[in-house]
Amino acid sequence: MNRTGLILLSLLLAGTGHVRAQQSLNKLKLWYKEPAVEWPQALPLGNGRLGAMIFGGTSEELVQLNEATLWSGGPVNNNINPGAARYLPAVREALFKEKYHEADSILRKMQGAYSQSFLPLGDVHIRQQLKDTAVSQYYRDLDIADAKALTRFTSGGVTYSREMFISAPDQVIVIRLKANKKGQLNFTVSTSSQLRYSNVITGKREIAMRGKAPSHADPNYVNYNKEPIKYEAPGSCNGMRYELRMRALSPDGNITTDTSGITVKNATEVTLLLTAATSFNGYDRCPDSEGLDEKALVDGYLKKAAALSYDNLLKRHEQDYHSFFKRVSLQLDGADQSALPTDERLRRYAAGGKDATLESLYFQFGRYLLISSSRAKAAPANLQGIWNKELRAPWSSNYTININTEMNYWPAEVCNLMEMQRPLYQLLKELSVTGQYTARNFYNARGWVAHHNTDIWAISNPVGDTGRGDPQWANWMMGGNWLCQFLWQHYRYTGDLQFLRDTAYPIMRSAALFSLDWLVKDPASGYLVTAPATSPENMFVLENGTREAVSVASTMDMTIIRELFNNVIKAGEVLQVDNALRDSLQVAADRLYPFKTGKDGSLQEWYKDWPSAEAEHRHISHLYGLFPGDQISPSATPELANAAKRTLEIRGDGGTGWSKAWKINTWARLEDGNHAYKLLRELLTLTGKGSIDMHDAGGTYANLFCAHPPFQIDGNFGGTSGIAQMLLNGQSNAIHLLPALPDSWASGEVKGLLAYDGHTIDMSWKEGKITKVTVHATRAGTCYLVSKHRLKATGNAQLAPMKPKDPSAGYPYALKTSAGGVYTLQGAE
Repeated sequence: MNRTGLILLSLLLAGTGHVRAQQSLNKLKLWYKEPAVEWPQALPLGNGRLGAMIFGGTSEELVQLNEATLWSGGPVNNNINPGAARYLPAVREALFKEKYHEADSILRKMQGAYSQSFLPLGDVHIRQQLKDTAVSQYYRDLDIADAKALTRFTSGGVTYSREMFISAPDQVIVIRLKANKKGQLNFTVSTSSQLRYSNVITGKREIAMRGKAPSHADPNYVNYNKEPIKYEAPGSCNGMRYELRMRALSPDGNITTDTSGITVKNATEVTLLLTAATSFNGYDRCPDSEGLDEKALVDGYLKKAAALSYDNLLKRHEQDYHSFFKRVSLQLDGADQSALPTDERLRRYAAGGKDATLESLYFQFGRYLLISSSRAKAAPANLQGIWNKELRAPWSSNYTININTEMNYWPAEVCNLMEMQRPLYQLLKELSVTGQYTARNFYNARGWVAHHNTDIWAISNPVGDTGRGDPQWANWMMGGNWLCQFLWQHYRYTGDLQFLRDTAYPIMRSAALFSLDWLVKDPASGYLVTAPATSPENMFVLENGTREAVSVASTMDMTIIRELFNNVIKAGEVLQVDNALRDSLQVAADRLYPFKTGKDGSLQEWYKDWPSAEAEHRHISHLYGLFPGDQISPSATPELANAAKRTLEIRGDGGTGWSKAWKINTWARLEDGNHAYKLLRELLTLTGKGSIDMHDAGGTYANLFCAHPPFQIDGNFGGTSGIAQMLLNGQSNAIHLLPALPDSWASGEVKGLLAYDGHTIDMSWKEGKITKVTVHATRAGTCYLVSKHRLKATGNAQLAPMKPKDPSAGYPYALKTSAGGVYTLQGAE
C-alpha cells in the first residue's frame, strides 16, 4: 500500500468514531417552517456530479437540477490571438518608462476568448393533487449528517412526505413520496429545461429529456452581442448533448406516461429515480462527434439503481457519505438553539444573539458542500459548486483562479477531505497542456501559464474577447502558479512520493519554467520582476492622481513565484532530480523583488508605495504570503506580520462574502481569534428575502449559502477554512494548536483535523486552555507542536519541550511518532 493509501486508511479508521453523541442529529440539520420562495432558500443536495435544489413546495414542488459537466462550448482554440506575443516588448518598454496607461492600452491586444459557462440542466415539477388546499404541520430540512432532505406536511387529514438523496455509489437522484393513508398519492411529475430539449417516452414508467447545450454563451457581463447564446447543428465541435431520465416505481399506484410527464394515481408510496449524463468526453475532444454516449450512460445508471430497493439505495448512499463526513466533528459549548428554524436562528444571530451550534453547523455545512460538489473527476467545484439556475450565470459560474477556485479547496485537506481535491488535480493536468500553447503563443516562453479564468475546456489564455477585457483582471498571469500550491501541499500532507513524481512535480516544474522566462531584470532596482504585473482586481493612484492597474512586480506576483520556486526546489531534492534547474531557480529566487513596507506601515501592494484606488478593496492579494502562503507569520517574520496586520486594518472588515472569508483566514494566521470571530459573525448575517438589509455587501442566505452577492460557494468554503485555521495551523513545520481561539469558544472539542505529514489531531479545551490533545500519526519521525499553554505526555507519548524562539508565541514541543501510533497529551496548567 502506498503512502496515500496508508493515510486514507488511518483517517477512515480514526474518523468513524469522531462524531460523538454530543453532536446530536438535530444539530446537523437545516430546517424551516415554510417552503422556499426564492432560490437562496432552497436546499442543496449533490453527489459531486449531480446537483439539486429543493424548494419544498406542497401542491407544487420544484427541484432544480445540475450536472457537473454540462457546460457551453467545446475544446479551446489554442492559438486564438496569433500576433499577441509581438506586443510584449512594447508593453515592457512603456512600463520601465513609467508610461503605465500606455502599457495598459497595448496589453489589451494580448487577450483571447472568454471562458464558457456552467449551465442548468433542468427542472423537475411535481404537481400534487391535494383534497384540501389548506396545509398544516409543515416541515422541511436538510440533514447534512446523512446528506438527505425531507419535506413533510398535512393536508385533508393526510400526512405527506418527500425524502430525497443523491447517491454517489449508484449515480441516481432518489425521491420517495409517501402518504400515511393508503392510496392518497396523486401527482404528475414533469421535466423542462432552459436549454433546447425534447421529451421522449423511454419505458412504461419512464421518460427522458434530451437536448443539446449551446455552442457558446457570453459571460453575463457582456452586453454587446445581439446573440449572447448560440447553438450549432449536430456534428459540430461545440455544444454537448445531454439526457435526463426519470422512472417511477410504486407497489400499489397506477402509473402512466406520456411526453408531458409521468402521472401517478391512488398510490401510497412512490419512488422516483432520476439520473443524467452528458456527452462530455474530455477537455480536448469534440463533445458531439467524439462525445460519450449519454443515452447508454443514463440507461446503465437507471437499470442498476432500479434493481435495488429504496432501503438498499439509502444504505449504500449513507455508507459512502459517512466515510467522508464522519471524519471530523466540532462541538462548541453553548446553548443549543437547534430547536429553532435555521432562518430564525440566523435572524437572531445577526441581531447579536449567541449560537455556538450554528457556528459549528456552518463549519460542517461547508464540508457537506465540498463532498456534494467535488467528486466528478472531470469537473471541480465551480463558482457555485454544482448549483446554478441561470442560463448566463454570474461570472459564467466558471473557475475564477485569481482567488475563488483556490478558496473552494482551502478546507479540503485540513478538514480531512483530501479526496475531494482530486478533480482539481485533473484540471491542473489539463491546464498544463493548454497552458503550454498560451505560454508559447502569447509570450514566447517555455512551460505553461494560466490566467484568471478557466472552464471545463481548460481555457488558459488571458480572457477579454481579444481586447475588450480590462487588464486589471484579464491580464494576470499567476493563476496556474497559484494552483500549483495545492500539488506541493498534498505531498506535504500525505508524503505520497508517487503523486509527487508522476503528477505534482511535472506540472510544478513546467510552471516554474514559464516563470523563469517571464521574469525580467528591473533597470532601476536590479531585481527580477514581472512585467506586466497587476494585483487582482485592484488599481493604484499615481502621484498625478490618475488611476492605473498595470505596473511591474506586484507583491502577489512576487510572492507566488517565490513560493513556486521554493516548492519546486524542495520537490526536486526529494526526488533527486534536476540539479541544474534547482540551481537556476535558487539564483532567481534570491533576486526576486522583495516585500516592502509602505509609509503607512502596511505591506506594499505594488512596485512603488502607491495608494490603492479603493482603500477597502475586496481583494487582499498582497497578503498571499500570510494566507494561503506561509512566507509571513507572527513568529518567523514579526515585522512583515505587523505590516500585514496594518494592511487589514486599512482595508477594513467590510467586503463581499468570499472577501470576508479570506480575512477570517488571515486574522487567524495573525493569531487574533477575536477579530477572526468578529468577521465570522458578520459573514453569518442573514441576507435575502425578509432579511436585514445588507446593501449588497454579502452575508449568508437562509439556506446558509454565502452571498457574494449573489451566491458564490467560495465564501462557504473560505468560512469553513477560517474556522479550521482558528483551531489548527497545521500547514507549517510545526502544528499550532488552537492558535486563534476566540473568547467566545472558551470550551469545546474538535476531532479529525489534518496537519502536514498526515497527522490527525483531536483536541478538547476548557476555559481557553487545552485539556487533551490526541495525535493520530501516519509516519515515523518527529511531530513538532506549538501550544499557547504547557502540555504533558501520557501513556506511550515521548514529548520533549523545546526552547521557544519567542516565548510570547507559545510553547514548542517535539513528539516522537511511529506510523499508526496514537499519542495523547494533556494540558499541564
